[in-house]
Amino acid sequence: MDFVGHNGKPIVDRVSTADAAARIRGLRRVPIPKALAHEVISLSYGFFTPLTGFMRRSEVDGTLNDMALPDGTLWSIPIVFDISSEDIDRFDISEGIAVVLEYMDAPMAILEVAEIYEYDREEMAQKTYGTTDSRHPGVKKMLAYQDRFLGGDITLINEPVFNEPFKLFWLTPKGHRQAAQRNGWQHMVAHQTRNVPHTGHEALMKQAWFAANEDLPVDTLKTGVLVNAIMGQKRVGDYVDEAILLAQNALRTSGYFREDVHMVSFTLWDMRYAGPREAIFHAILRTNLGCSHHMFGRDHAGVGDFYGPYDAQNLLTKYRDKLSLKPVFLRENWYSPECGDIQSSALLP
Repeated sequence: MDFVGHNGKPIVDRVSTADAAARIRGLRRVPIPKALAHEVISLSYGFFTPLTGFMRRSEVDGTLNDMALPDGTLWSIPIVFDISSEDIDRFDISEGIAVVLEYMDAPMAILEVAEIYEYDREEMAQKTYGTTDSRHPGVKKMLAYQDRFLGGDITLINEPVFNEPFKLFWLTPKGHRQAAQRNGWQHMVAHQTRNVPHTGHEALMKQAWFAANEDLPVDTLKTGVLVNAIMGQKRVGDYVDEAILLAQNALRTSGYFREDVHMVSFTLWDMRYAGPREAIFHAILRTNLGCSHHMFGRDHAGVGDFYGPYDAQNLLTKYRDKLSLKPVFLRENWYSPECGDIQSSALLP
């Protein structure tokens, strides 16, 4: 079955492991770090549909200046392959060739080098994050990019193998959709997380679940909550990946959610903390996982005081007609000792 993702585009599938040894024979080998390996995986399985590889310059320009790819498809975060000019010379990389990307000394993917270009990293940071302040973790990451970029399509030739507990929670975009079909879900609402849960998160997820049931008959409610955790580099002080997955999963196994309405998975992605633009990216990502709704709370994907508490919700509202899922906007929840219950600021006058 063909699955449709963001902007009605077919879910990208660039995984081809057959005859890999023969296909890479004689190709230059280029080692890549963990962050790029994560994005190779996400690109190849279609998490970033409609992207088929690392962005060319025109795609970066469109993303930064118009929040769109050259064909007009909404896109908010540059997905780029940075490399030093010294490594380009050392590995003899040129436009029009294919190279083997190696991770941990093993061939991982083939990159068809369509373009080699330069880009002003401060401009990229300013337009992505609204600041060039290196105290912002996303800015710090972007300003540390190497001085050249490679654009071109990716083909994964060696599928990832995950150890426990990650193996239990790994689903491709097609795998997410198949799991939702097995559960009989007509709607699926995403909960974006990079942390372990607390009672406020539980309340927000349940509010979002009720909101996502909006047009379903009350006697046949078939809506699921997808907790899609971000696995990758985060800021200092965030929780370790294993704790996030296991604690989120415990909400179901310990009875806070029924077995038939809750699922945990992960996406390989280094958090950018880009606030409003990352909220757009998360909506695109979860569309590609088959979600019909996505909850967005206060200061979604923000950090420090770089963004206002509802900047992400305001930007999502601006681009709502270009989204393929429905945002569910939620405000702050907290526990009231006087009421003995979870309260929401949305209920305040």
